[in-house]
Amino acid sequence: MSHDAPAADAIRLIAIDIDGTLIDGAGHLPEANREAILAAVTRGVEVVLATGRSFHHARPVAERLGATLTLIVSNGALVKTADGSTLATRLIPRDLARDVIVATRPVRAGAALIFDRPDARQYVYERIDWSHPQRRGYYERHHTFMTETTALDAVLGEEPAQLAFNGGVTEMRALAAYVRDLSCAEHLTLTLTEYEDRDFSLFDITASGCSKGVTLADWAARRQVEPHEVMAVGDNLNDRDMLEFAGHPVVMGNAVPELKQFGWPLTARHDEAGLAQAIATKVLGDDT
Repeated sequence: MSHDAPAADAIRLIAIDIDGTLIDGAGHLPEANREAILAAVTRGVEVVLATGRSFHHARPVAERLGATLTLIVSNGALVKTADGSTLATRLIPRDLARDVIVATRPVRAGAALIFDRPDARQYVYERIDWSHPQRRGYYERHHTFMTETTALDAVLGEEPAQLAFNGGVTEMRALAAYVRDLSCAEHLTLTLTEYEDRDFSLFDITASGCSKGVTLADWAARRQVEPHEVMAVGDNLNDRDMLEFAGHPVVMGNAVPELKQFGWPLTARHDEAGLAQAIATKVLGDDT
């Protein structure tokens, strides 16, 4: 198999979601996925990880790949290099973040603000129960990047990248509906990422017009890559607009039903290295 540079009409950029796409259900990176990504990079294809994760949560995954790549994190709010350099931002105005924090406090439990910072002030939270089985592991792995406060609205010294909530699927749908009715909601982007099999959902708030797809489109334009030269692979609700942008959308076999209804090409599940199979077929020219 030759490692020639891609042709003019070939895929030049792959945008890859992390959870449910790049990594499997146990949180492991399949070796087949890593090898497929390295093979694509060797051919001159740019790889972008596009995730709802904050930077400190996404960076270890990027490092395990062992390739030079770009990260779109916090559902499009930040574009970063793996070493932490910031390439682009879409931040929430402080007054809007404060309005949501205060307005939702009577109807929610915990919340977190995510900032573009390199230390323990990157993830600042209030009233989060870390003993919850869906949260405990996250805290154990990432607590060095986290700081607790009694009131998030008191720590808004700068504009945050993301305001984050998590909990049961029904609970987060209700919270999203509540925020949607606030007057400030028209100036924000509200994103739900759901895992119904374990009754867990992430509800993220970012700046107006901020999403994986919008930021991916901006990044592709900056890199002089046309939409028909972009492949995107995802599995959840927050992947929809980046799949719509890409000329080569691929939906994981484990994807939520809402994504499968669009008729985009399907690959195997995350537990079967479906990402590697998609890259092999669409980028590496392996139809076996």
